[in-house]
Amino acid sequence: MSDDTAGGAPGVPEPRWLSADERQTWLATSRALLILPAALDAQLQRDASLTYFEYIVLAMLSERPERALPMSQLSSVVAGSLSRLSNVIKRLEARGYVRRDGHPADRRVKVVHLEDAGWEALVAAAPAHVEHVRDLVIDALRPRELTQLRNALLKVLDRVDPEGRSVVTDPG
Repeated sequence: MSDDTAGGAPGVPEPRWLSADERQTWLATSRALLILPAALDAQLQRDASLTYFEYIVLAMLSERPERALPMSQLSSVVAGSLSRLSNVIKRLEARGYVRRDGHPADRRVKVVHLEDAGWEALVAAAPAHVEHVRDLVIDALRPRELTQLRNALLKVLDRVDPEGRSVVTDPG
């Protein structure tokens, strides 16, 4: 495209348009970002009466010492806004899966604790969820491709989350 056809002003650099291969890669990524969470959500709702986001909240709490995290840290780990997380925590509290307490050192900070009922719901949901993840993603790729996918996604995460707020470390 020229400046005239692109509507650009003289001296303004031309946008770096995607090549055909880059466009196909982006479109596949975009579709996966939209379709995969919906597929995970549908399975969890059908089998465990949990949304995918609720499951992730319970799972991330389960991996923490004392099964607890301050709301702000939990929000980062699950990559959700405080507002969205607060609404989910309210639903999980109503089911007896979590509780919120004030932080012992700062009562303004709310700490979310995974309750036994939440642990039991997570343990009950995990086998079918993991099998679904395996079916949709893990078994679709060879081990080398899984490593490549992980490495590629970590590079993207370094760009969209440079502080590493959403990085989950292996609890083991």
